[in-house]
Amino acid sequence: MNITNDARMQWLYRSLNQRRRPEDVADNILELLQNQLNQAEQSSLQKAAKGSLRQHFFGYTSMLQDFAKPIGLQRQVNKAMELFTTAYPLDTEACDHPDAVEQFIRHISQEIHKSFGSNDFKADRLNRNERHECGMDISKRRYNKLFRHLARMEAKLHKLIYELKKLMFTKVGKSGLAHSLPWGDFSTDRDTACFIAYYTARCNLRSEFTIYGQQRPYDEIADVLFKRCRNSANTNWWAIAHVYPTQEVLAYLSDAQKGELLGRWYGILEEIARLLLDVWERSNINRSTMVVRRGNDSSTWNNTASAWNTARDNWMALLYAMGAEEILQTICFGKVLSLMAADVVAWHYSVGSGLDPDTFIWNELPLPWEILSGQQSCNLNLVESTCRKHNVDPVKKGWTVPRPSGKPVAFKATPELVHGVSVANPMLAEVLRNSGFFSGKTIKRDIPIGDEIHRSTLQKHHERLQDRSNKVE
Repeated sequence: MNITNDARMQWLYRSLNQRRRPEDVADNILELLQNQLNQAEQSSLQKAAKGSLRQHFFGYTSMLQDFAKPIGLQRQVNKAMELFTTAYPLDTEACDHPDAVEQFIRHISQEIHKSFGSNDFKADRLNRNERHECGMDISKRRYNKLFRHLARMEAKLHKLIYELKKLMFTKVGKSGLAHSLPWGDFSTDRDTACFIAYYTARCNLRSEFTIYGQQRPYDEIADVLFKRCRNSANTNWWAIAHVYPTQEVLAYLSDAQKGELLGRWYGILEEIARLLLDVWERSNINRSTMVVRRGNDSSTWNNTASAWNTARDNWMALLYAMGAEEILQTICFGKVLSLMAADVVAWHYSVGSGLDPDTFIWNELPLPWEILSGQQSCNLNLVESTCRKHNVDPVKKGWTVPRPSGKPVAFKATPELVHGVSVANPMLAEVLRNSGFFSGKTIKRDIPIGDEIHRSTLQKHHERLQDRSNKVE
């Protein structure tokens, strides 16, 4: 089937909000730019594209190629259609959109003269006389049923907004502002679009269960695509700055563009700090070790911490690009550490490395929300002195300067992961995931597994990881 270049561009644009494998993105780019690439560039892209699903007859991946999305209010809207005569139909997409749902709730609330946000069952309901004055000829039981449904819909709406914010921060932590890049900016130049799409796919890779560091997103193929942007007069550097704001990229922006991004990142830092505070207050996090324990919302904390660190790095990069780094003498945010699985920490200890020295710095610096609220101050001198106290180089570890782009790493095929553990075969990976292996939960023994899988070996490994976790905790 022939696919037009416009369709390929649309596919690449949609991938910014998905978790497409870099191999599949590279394959799409290879088709899109096939008449514009030299032999070396084609060879480099083919190194990744040969692992794409399209180039394999039985191509398959066990991993979802999208971010987990919160459940909208389709069920609640459908029920409201049964209960309220003024309700109008909403499609699935609208039911996932908070503004559309809020408008729907406000509209049907007028049927029982309920104000949006007034959900107290004792204080906000109308009594018999008030209902009569409003011209409502319905029983108390039916009125209460309608009132409860509207209150539950509002509660569900607030939950949806909260979950969407968490999803946005997950994307920010992975690939900066790529998810919010407008189509108009993305589509102005193909080379720009190809670099952004491939680099974003690399950024969105899932974390692996390892103590040796995650894959760095800027690999040899991203470098090939970036060099094409560097050598082109049509490159949209503003678009690239949304996902790859290095000093080289930011140098192409106007002062107004830098200022716009600086303000945007500061606003994101404020939003992230509020969510971090919310998770901190309802989780009993062990700040001294940052080892996960029961009751910690580790997924939300880690995704939000990653978003904070990305936003902080980009905000700091813009300060340096604008020559305004003296602001750090007044306010300099520290990094936020992720919660670590106990078995990973045990692995660190087993090889003699122990806790990351950044943990001790994190313990002494003020927390992000304390700085932004004005409760405590934190400046460059405090961060540098705290780093020196624990024998940490603040520059090399990215505490006081934006991280350098570094040299491109070799391309590495996307692994099939089961809770961070790499599994060679995608079919096997799906079976193991469905069975509960490596999840820390009870293994489901009723799911059939072929003879090629040594269940006893996997079970022993699973129990060993749990034993490590218990010992560290």
